[in-house]
Amino acid sequence: MNFLTRFERWDPFEELQTLRGRTDRLWAQLTQDKTPLADWAPKTDVIETTNDIVLRAELPGMNEKDVDIQIENGVLTIKGERTAEKELEEKGYRRIERDYGTFFRSFTLPVNIDAEKAAATFANGLLEVQLPKKEGAKPKTIKVEPKKLLTKAA
Repeated sequence: MNFLTRFERWDPFEELQTLRGRTDRLWAQLTQDKTPLADWAPKTDVIETTNDIVLRAELPGMNEKDVDIQIENGVLTIKGERTAEKELEEKGYRRIERDYGTFFRSFTLPVNIDAEKAAATFANGLLEVQLPKKEGAKPKTIKVEPKKLLTKAA
């Protein structure tokens, strides 16, 4: 396939809707929530399978108690805080590259997610949030049968 025969569908209104959603979430975060802007953001993988969407966030040095997960109006928000070790000043560090302080990440969820069945696990610094899809939203395979032609002999 060459580049002349490959077409991609572009919907400018979809991008505007995404931009508006992000702007609304940022505005809500700044005006309603007293949480200051994040100092850092954890790296997160988003994996979609036929049955669910899974988010995996790297949170090394943290516990499950340090993390708050909320789903509201189709937006999943992960918040938390990683505090610096008290011994940092005593050990005479010359360079600190790890991030400390508050963080938050927001993800817009598709409408086919069943938020009531969402679950999260935390082990070895890896947070995993599993978001199952609704039953009607899962792909369905339809088998194509050959049509039998009925012909009458005249």
